[in-house]
Amino acid sequence: MRIASHLATLAVLTSSLLLTACGTTTWLPGSSDAKPAESAAATPAPPAATAPKKIRIGLALGGGAARGFAHIGVIKALESQGIDADIVAGTSAGSLVGALYAAGNDGFALQKLALQMDEATISDWSVPFFAKVAGVLKGEGVQNYVNKALNNLPIEKFKIPFGAVATDLKSGQPILFQRGNAGIAVRASSAVPGVFQSVKIGDSYYVDGGLVAPVPVRFARQMGADFVIAVNISAQPEAQASASSLDVLLQTFAIMGQTINQYELKNADIVLQPSLGAMKGSDFASRNVAILAGEQAAMAAMPEIKRKLKLLSGN
Repeated sequence: MRIASHLATLAVLTSSLLLTACGTTTWLPGSSDAKPAESAAATPAPPAATAPKKIRIGLALGGGAARGFAHIGVIKALESQGIDADIVAGTSAGSLVGALYAAGNDGFALQKLALQMDEATISDWSVPFFAKVAGVLKGEGVQNYVNKALNNLPIEKFKIPFGAVATDLKSGQPILFQRGNAGIAVRASSAVPGVFQSVKIGDSYYVDGGLVAPVPVRFARQMGADFVIAVNISAQPEAQASASSLDVLLQTFAIMGQTINQYELKNADIVLQPSLGAMKGSDFASRNVAILAGEQAAMAAMPEIKRKLKLLSGN
């Protein structure tokens, strides 16, 4: 009986030791056994990678008649580096290029449109400048050109949010057209007083947006842009302007635009000023030169554009 009792006690002790051993398994680095759950839980997980902040890029395209072909070069250069605008605001010539771009035409499509553009289709811009006579034209050529090129697509259906800046002739206040007929909005934005008739929309009359925003930086911000690339194609005031009524008018616009831009451009993250020299706003024959100047200006600023975008995104 005593032997049987000892054997029973020994069995109990052996079972206890085995159970205890099973509960205290030790994990060794380099062993093929998996690490126990309690050990894995004790090791903190690496922090999750922070996704880069989405930056809404805005283009503020300024006015300057035929000098506006430079905007196309800027867009081509930006696209070549994977930089696409999320918002576009345009004044005068900038509203024309901006509307065509925001509706869905990329840089190369814009260049093709520019090279195919017949001056007769936008004669409302070219005739008074070439003739050196300040007539009063309706501006319908620009309106019809835009609507035909875009198949009458209204602004609110553009692929990219777009706004055309014009000036309320009665109040002198700026207006940003973001809905409705694109051709009429561009026409209003481009209606230089003394050259074009004011444009009636609703109960109001509108003229060129360059009177209030030659380069519409603040409007790109207002539309939600985090990062604004401004393209200033304004002509510099001429040291020896002639006494003709048209030249006096253009000189007045150049002086006024230069003064306003001193304040407007301060709010841009990047300011591009294509080297257009003495190119006239009526010089449609130099469209290729202007496009190239826009490309060169954008590519020269590309390192700074990328640096600022990276900094802003938190990368």
